[in-house]
Order: sequence, then structure tokens, then C-alpha cells
Amino acid sequence: MSTLLALDTATEACSVALLHDGKVTSHYEVIPRLHAQKLLPMIQQLLADTGIGLSAVDAIAFGRGPGAFTGVRIAIGVVQGLAFALERPVLPVSNLAVLAQRAFRERGVRQVAAAIDARMDEVYWGCYREEAGEMRLAGVEAVLAPQLAALPDDATGEWFGAGTGWGYGERINVALTGQDASLLPHAEDLLSLARFAWARGEAIPADEAQPVYLRDKVATPKAR
Repeated sequence: MSTLLALDTATEACSVALLHDGKVTSHYEVIPRLHAQKLLPMIQQLLADTGIGLSAVDAIAFGRGPGAFTGVRIAIGVVQGLAFALERPVLPVSNLAVLAQRAFRERGVRQVAAAIDARMDEVYWGCYREEAGEMRLAGVEAVLAPQLAALPDDATGEWFGAGTGWGYGERINVALTGQDASLLPHAEDLLSLARFAWARGEAIPADEAQPVYLRDKVATPKAR
């Protein structure tokens, strides 16, 4: 049975999760701007709690974005460092998908419009449908003004809004049955998605791990 480690630092939340012997253990904290200091100690504590060494891990999953640029880079830096040292592959997972998976786990909703506050008066946006326990992308992920967000063209039934992007809810012209604008990605749900990806053989070498910002420009140059 595979042992998978998952970690996420793409939003205000910092979380880690471990699958070992079929059991999932996780640790989650909302600690803005402390991810760099807290992530490795959280991983060490998680391994200590489960009584295994890092060498037992078969692959490492991580939130590849979209999210805060610094947070996404922290996750990739740590994952690549660990994966190179262990000679293990990695599993990049969308943070919007992780949000949708959390909404499915906690609320039982099967269609989710996931939105993360992208600052600059925009949201990261993606719509997901549950298929055999896995939230799958319907359409494409995008970064856009809240008023431009929309459900897939073939959308029917009930949709739930999840994520901080719903703080712009009054400007998002989408009919929902409910929403939770406080919801953040959780490594436990990242791990769930990583298990599906691992089973499909989607792990990649560590040096191929790339952030997904959705924005072409990741920084705004200062005016001269």
C-alpha cells in the first residue's frame, strides 16, 4: 500500500497530510505569512505522530496554485527539496480542485464553483463536478473579474460556492444553493485528489513541478 505525503501553502492556510497503511493523518493551521517557518516542522511532527520516516514516502503531493505567489513557491521549493533528496516523484494538484474536494467532503455537495481571492479585483475561478468521489474540472480554470465568472455552458442542478473569492459574491452573477467564503484548501482533500492521480500514474519528476498562477504576469513592475 502506498504512502503519500501532501502539503499546501497556497492560501492563508498551511496544512500537511499523510496517507500510510490506509490511514490519513493531517495537520491544518490558518497562519498567514508564517508558512515558510511552519511547514517543515509540521511535516516532521506529522511523521513523528505516525511513527514513520520520510524515506517511507512513495510520492509527495502539493498545491500547485492558483493562490498567493509566495505561498505557491514555498510549497514547490519544499517539495522539490524533499523529492530530490528522497528520489521520489511528485503530484501537483490544483488548489481550486482542493477547495471543491473539501466542500464535497464537508458539505456533501457534488457541484462546486470554487473561487479564490486573487487580489487586484479578480478571482481565481474553476467549476467542479463529483465523479466517483473525485471533484473533476468542468471547463477551464481562469483568473478574471468577479462579474465575468460563470458556470459551465452545460450547467444544470444545484451548485455550491466555495472559497475566499466569494467575498465578491454580490458581483458574481451565479445562482447558488449555498456558499462558504471562509473555506480554504486543506491538505487532507489535496491528498484525496492525489490518490486518484497516483492511481492513474500521473506522478512526475520533481524537476518538472511548476507553479500555476493563471496570471501571465506574476509581478507588477514599479513605475519609473
